Amino acid sequence: MARPVRARTEESPALHERAMADLRFIRRTMERASVVTTFSGWGLVLIGLTAGAAGVMGGADPRAPGWLSTWLVEALVAAALGVLSTLRKARAVSEPLLAGPVRKFGLALAPALAAGVALTVALARAGLPALLPGTWLLLYGAGLTTAAAVSIPLVPVMGLAFMALGATALVAPAAWGPWLAVAGFAGLHVVFGLVIVRRHGG
Repeated sequence: MARPVRARTEESPALHERAMADLRFIRRTMERASVVTTFSGWGLVLIGLTAGAAGVMGGADPRAPGWLSTWLVEALVAAALGVLSTLRKARAVSEPLLAGPVRKFGLALAPALAAGVALTVALARAGLPALLPGTWLLLYGAGLTTAAAVSIPLVPVMGLAFMALGATALVAPAAWGPWLAVAGFAGLHVVFGLVIVRRHGG
């Protein structure tokens, strides 16, 4: 009779460790899933539409008066739309906005956006506005790709697409830059936003 009791005693720690491992796996899965529910596809579509309007209003010459200010206003509008659409979707699924993967996604994206602000100031002061479209596209794409660790699989694909456009804008003729900015910030946002709506809800 002593042998089965000893066997059960030896198995208890193993069962406990397995249960803890299962709980950790479930927690990681739920954290990743919660990003899926709070990443707003309709928010991306709206951002893309406002970016398209900014492209039309700003024109095709980064040196023209009003071009930079138009895109800076668009950046503020896009940030507001992103926050509000994420907040709306997070509330719909009862997900805290400043907790878990949502917060991690924002923190992962923030350094690239901060670098974009600094480089915008530096390039504008240096009289090199033609480099801004490629810089913005490249940094935004890098931020999305970095944030992919806590996001749905579609996000890194979108990030790489932005980076490809940014790299192209930096090596292509300067006249291409504004059009590539529209292709990225308007076109890619709308396309990927609609895909996210279809696959993961609004």
